[in-house]
Order: sequence, then structure tokens, then C-alpha cells
Amino acid sequence: MAFGSFDILHPGHIYFLREAKNLGDNLIVVVARDSTIKEVKNLTPKYNEKQRVEHIRDLRIADKVLLGYEADKYEVIEDINPDIIALGDDQDSFADNLQEEMKKRRMSPKIIRLEGYKEHHYKSSKLR
Repeated sequence: MAFGSFDILHPGHIYFLREAKNLGDNLIVVVARDSTIKEVKNLTPKYNEKQRVEHIRDLRIADKVLLGYEADKYEVIEDINPDIIALGDDQDSFADNLQEEMKKRRMSPKIIRLEGYKEHHYKSSKLR
């Protein structure tokens, strides 16, 4: 399982998704809701959530692409119950509480932080 905003799709996102796919048999990608991006990053995404889901589907890397939940961003993990959660090197806001939340929910997926791909070139915030 992998998460992200994927607002301005770039080679770093593609690298992240391919690396996440290599970690297991199936890759489920959860795309952040517009409301979550506004709350966490304090910005309005360039592409709306439905467009961003389609952009990820069009890559044909993920086996399933879905929107995150608005009320509880960790509940989608409970519903899917993945063996592995792949996080990008820049996903600190999500990663900070992830381990604690998984313990509260009596879940123990393996959490793997993936290295960035030329992160000094490819970050959505730099491409805005």
C-alpha cells in the first residue's frame, strides 16, 4: 500500500510507485482527498481528487487506486489491512503518527521508507 497527493505527477512519483510495487504482490495506492491536502499542506491541489486518481490509474503501475477517507485517514489502512506500507522520503506528516496509530488499531504492517528519486529536482512543491 502506498499513499500520496500525486498532484503534479512527476518522475519522482513514478519511481516511488514502481519501488512500492516491487515490495509485494499487489499495490494499492490511496490518493489523498482534496480536503486532506488543504488541511495538511495548507494549499488547494492543482488537480482535483478524481483527476489525480485517474492520473495514477493511467500509469498502470498500481493494481487498485482509491481515494483516502476524509474523517479518519488511517481507517483505509484498517479496511485494506496491508502487509506492507510504503512511504516516500517526504511523507513526514503522515509517517509521524503511523506506527502509533497501527499499534492502537492492533495492526502490524511492515512500514518501509523508500528513498527519493532526485528529490532536489522532483518535488511537487518545487514544480508549482
